[in-house]
Amino acid sequence: MNSRRFTRPSGALLVAMIALFVALGGTAGAVVTAAVPLAARALVADNAKKVNGLTAAQVAKAGATAAVGAVAQALPTAALSLVSTQTASFSLNPGAEQAVTASCGSGAKALGGGFSNPTTALVITAGSTPTSDGSGWTEDLINLSTSTAASGTVVATCVK
Repeated sequence: MNSRRFTRPSGALLVAMIALFVALGGTAGAVVTAAVPLAARALVADNAKKVNGLTAAQVAKAGATAAVGAVAQALPTAALSLVSTQTASFSLNPGAEQAVTASCGSGAKALGGGFSNPTTALVITAGSTPTSDGSGWTEDLINLSTSTAASGTVVATCVK
């Protein structure tokens, strides 16, 4: 029986093997660094499909609307009759600031509030708080527009 004996690899073969593995490793690294951004973009695109291309604000608004609807369905009719909204109108000249209060009825307390501004003027609130006795909601409104007057409504959510 012929027995073959393996000889040690030459130095040139070892250097060639190391060069081969380094080259293959570099190529694999390049593939990974190119694939990671593509995978990230694909993940974002996949998430965008899940929310039908809506923005974060639109998703939040839809979630809030759904939550309010779920709470309204869960509350008994008697409890809903204890909650009401009260409004107060406001009108702001360009660059003006005004504190506007929507008052709750007698014996009712304000749970929260806000304002709506259907005009094209940019109106912000510098503060949104219940009145000191809790019977209404105050919005400190500022019209940032220098040329457009603003008008709208301050709303208080009240409970008896």
